[in-house]
Amino acid sequence: MAGRRRVPGASVMALCLLLVALVGCGAGPAVDAARAEVQAVLDRRAEAVLDRDPAAYARTGTRAGFDNLRAVPLADWSYRVTALDRAGDTATASADLRYRVEGYDGSPVTTARSLRLSRDGDGRWYVDSDRPAQKSGQQLWDQGAARAVRGERSLVLGVGQPDDKLREYAGLADRAVPAVSDAWGPRWAGRVVVLVPKTLEGMAGLLGSPASSYRGIAAVTTGTTGEDGPAPADRVIVNPDAFGLLGDSGRQVVLTHETTHVATRAHTSAATPLWLSEGFADWVGYRGSARTPAETAPELAHAVTSGEVPAGLPEDEDFGFTGDADRLARAYESGWLACRLIATHWSEQHLIDFYRAVGAHEDREGAVESAMRSVLNTTREAFTAKWHQYMKTTLP
Repeated sequence: MAGRRRVPGASVMALCLLLVALVGCGAGPAVDAARAEVQAVLDRRAEAVLDRDPAAYARTGTRAGFDNLRAVPLADWSYRVTALDRAGDTATASADLRYRVEGYDGSPVTTARSLRLSRDGDGRWYVDSDRPAQKSGQQLWDQGAARAVRGERSLVLGVGQPDDKLREYAGLADRAVPAVSDAWGPRWAGRVVVLVPKTLEGMAGLLGSPASSYRGIAAVTTGTTGEDGPAPADRVIVNPDAFGLLGDSGRQVVLTHETTHVATRAHTSAATPLWLSEGFADWVGYRGSARTPAETAPELAHAVTSGEVPAGLPEDEDFGFTGDADRLARAYESGWLACRLIATHWSEQHLIDFYRAVGAHEDREGAVESAMRSVLNTTREAFTAKWHQYMKTTLP
């Protein structure tokens, strides 16, 4: 055909290679080179953190935050750059920070960070700031200088809290650990990390949520559930405002409750309803208490005496922190009473076996019913009827 000529195959290959080379000379290699340079800076910065070397840390950029970490016993600390947005001699790096607390974390905490960097006249990159990425929670040392108190079975890290107060938390946690082991069994880490920020707002910052979500909540536990292998980095995070309003026994119940979540995390999964996970933690927390059922579950007792017996076990949405406080209390108390019923009518071992069986189910649907059949030899309908009767006989 006129106007065209055939290009030999070898020439086509040569042209393709030339095009690849030309594209490679554009923005791609520059960004890749800068990313590698930034990664190297963050590697040196992480090494300085682990070596407790302030001079080496300062040579990588701002020293802000270094002193806040001094008291934290770190086994690992590393960054992995996941993205780099560069504009001339400035850049913003997205990175995953991975760290482990020595003696407590079987696997690392991974949290997303956003780092701003600048480059000097010699082409060297320096860190100007290191902050939580958008929608990621803060780390305790983002809020100030962390202080550490070691208990026999606990590590308490606090910001803006005196050492004597942190020692009180360590004492509570040290008593919680053996209480949980006595109820659940010894096959868990047998230690706990407690974070105590200065205020409710500090707690919310660690959780990456509004403070209103946790007002009146004394503590929560974070960590990955339903995983085998090394224990994840569970944390009990305290709301010092609400925790401070509790009496001695109430504080102990709260720490024991949260420590139970740490112990049971490997057997808690998406199949586990909140009435069981929260009810079991409360059952361990109140186990051995001299309080009567009506004293332990006052809101549920009031509902029963008023003729407002719950139709069924609470749904997950009943445990929402931002909802009706009385409804939330009844949900927790209903879960606790259901677990107490299993421990009393069947046995404590049946309760533990039931918990494990529910968590081992592939998904939520049918998990409770299957465990009731295999462990308790009953049906959900029969159990609910027994639970109703148990409420009427134990709560008035």
